[in-house]
Amino acid sequence: MHRIIDLETYPIDRPDSPEYAALVDRCRARLAADGMFDLPGFLRPEATRAAAEAAAPTMAQDSFRHARWHNIYFRDQVEGLADDHPALKKVETVNHTLCADQLAGNPVLALYDWPDFAAFLAASMSKPALYTMDDAMARVNVQASHAGEALNWHFDRSEFTTTILLQAPEEGGELEYRKDLRSPDTPNFAGVAAVLQGTDPEVRKVRLNEGALNVFRGVDTLHRVVPVRGERPRMVAIFAFFDRPGVVMTAKDQLGFYGRAVAAR
Repeated sequence: MHRIIDLETYPIDRPDSPEYAALVDRCRARLAADGMFDLPGFLRPEATRAAAEAAAPTMAQDSFRHARWHNIYFRDQVEGLADDHPALKKVETVNHTLCADQLAGNPVLALYDWPDFAAFLAASMSKPALYTMDDAMARVNVQASHAGEALNWHFDRSEFTTTILLQAPEEGGELEYRKDLRSPDTPNFAGVAAVLQGTDPEVRKVRLNEGALNVFRGVDTLHRVVPVRGERPRMVAIFAFFDRPGVVMTAKDQLGFYGRAVAAR
């Protein structure tokens, strides 16, 4: 794993060391203050290039292009909102996805299956444990965005999202977000509308570097990826972890996200 991760800077293989404890403390503090943390150079440059180059041919030929117009809730009606409420404004998302079963031999799969990675993420999120998925498609995805394409405004279904940027575009592709916009008891529709209308002064924008590990609390943080510009696509690895073992997607969900299904139900 030393060839994939910079374990000198990020000693996640030494959970009993004071350096590990200090790293976890820094990550927790960043999550609390900023709603996210990033670790630049987490994936070594040669591993980052290898992951991007390995994915590129399959991405060009066999990725699933998913284009849809949606509101941030991904449903037509939201209780308490009129159909024309500005919080239900439609936005367009376009991305190209490779699934785990299309990434054989890619370094991102080796990282995902390394137990110390899940243990570190759980510690940084203040969770007792995290588990990999049993889903042959959804466990790790690599997504690409080409010129004019982006992942548009939304909340995540899971509490945290874990990604590593494999290839940065020439321009665009920044992560733009508004942390703590809602809570389980307060949907804050007016605040959502302000973000979509471009009038919220607390919206932040961050440009990630290739190889950076990013952990993002997306369940109550409205966010998007700024549209890509230039000929070089943005490419990011997305890792799916859960607080229980054995999680799989249904065939219906696989079809919706990936255009095909391998699940039995």
